[in-house]
Amino acid sequence: MLDAPQILEVPEQHVARVRLTVPRAEIRSVMGPGIGEVYAALQAQGITPAGPWLSYHLRMDPEVFDFAICVPVSSPVSATGRVTPGVLPAARVARTIYRGPYEGLGGAWGEFRAWIDGQGLEPRADLWECYLAGPESSDDPTLWSTQLNQPLAG
Repeated sequence: MLDAPQILEVPEQHVARVRLTVPRAEIRSVMGPGIGEVYAALQAQGITPAGPWLSYHLRMDPEVFDFAICVPVSSPVSATGRVTPGVLPAARVARTIYRGPYEGLGGAWGEFRAWIDGQGLEPRADLWECYLAGPESSDDPTLWSTQLNQPLAG
């Protein structure tokens, strides 16, 4: 289920990130370890996250995911291991909230993209998902929520 989409301007956001390029089938096996690495680096450096974690996809390919596992920060992180500092660029975005299990994200993106197309908007190649509530907050996946962000051209 999607909330009503909005169009907004978002400022750049500094992040701590682990960049990965993996076959689609491996996404589940790399997410947990990657986010663990980012949070461990933040803790070791005494940095408090400035928001929930997210995955920033540089482009969507049905076979290969080229993305970064990110945590927003208000002070710069020092590179350590695979964790590096990064920035989500300022952008005009279409945004909605998907409520439900992660397995429904593909369908939610399809519905969201249909709305974007129906508005005559031109999506960029990049996008991000911000995980507002997930398995860490409830065993009931119907209570999970994921913010979908599609940057727009122009």
